[in-house]
Amino acid sequence: MPVNHTDGSESVTLAATEWGAGAGVKREVLGDSVYEAVKAMVMDHVIQPGARVGIEALSRSLGVSPTPVREALARLEADGLVLKRSLSGYRTTELLGRRDVEELFEMRLLLEPRAAALAAERAGGTALDRIEALMEEMQGLPDKGYSFAVYGRFAVLDQRFHDALAAASGRTLLAAAVERLHAHLHLFRLSPVTGGSPATAVEHSRILRAVLRRNAERAESAMREHLELSLVRHLSRYEDGA
Repeated sequence: MPVNHTDGSESVTLAATEWGAGAGVKREVLGDSVYEAVKAMVMDHVIQPGARVGIEALSRSLGVSPTPVREALARLEADGLVLKRSLSGYRTTELLGRRDVEELFEMRLLLEPRAAALAAERAGGTALDRIEALMEEMQGLPDKGYSFAVYGRFAVLDQRFHDALAAASGRTLLAAAVERLHAHLHLFRLSPVTGGSPATAVEHSRILRAVLRRNAERAESAMREHLELSLVRHLSRYEDGA
């Protein structure tokens, strides 16, 4: 049964079965646990896009003090999922519209194919092992479901795969620019794309093979193809006027 808490004009709902008074989160992982819980609420629209985020309401719902909630919101601000405004506190960001998605992919197409080409030329063995491990872990994971708890691992690993490739480029500013986009959080927040997981696995494999073979031209091409196909999948949600 949902538990409702109201802070001003906003209401925050969280299933009591997930976070009750006796949740007993260990102190050493409290910060991460609160961050993941609030992120899931934002991703699942329990806290609606554009809504005010009440720190006191969240702390009551999660059974924690306001301090880890504030820390979680600061991390979510860095993720681009919430905004902090003077005098009005935190609000969740709005969902991406069609034009926003197109602009996001325009940025990715400028950055990530080049990063993949450089990774093919420069990546060391440790970096290549990490990229390969991330791709293997993604295989078979669901990329869709009724909650972030179902598809969240796929989304996180998808982001890490792209970030790891960019880091393997050896270009610090390029890697930081790719990471700061937080593309996967914003895209999966819209709703997971049906059928994305099998297609993504195949496309990632092509990129990785090119990188492992030190074929910079093919790595760049494979990344560009992956992003273009991913854009088509994400834009399909808007075909009915969404």
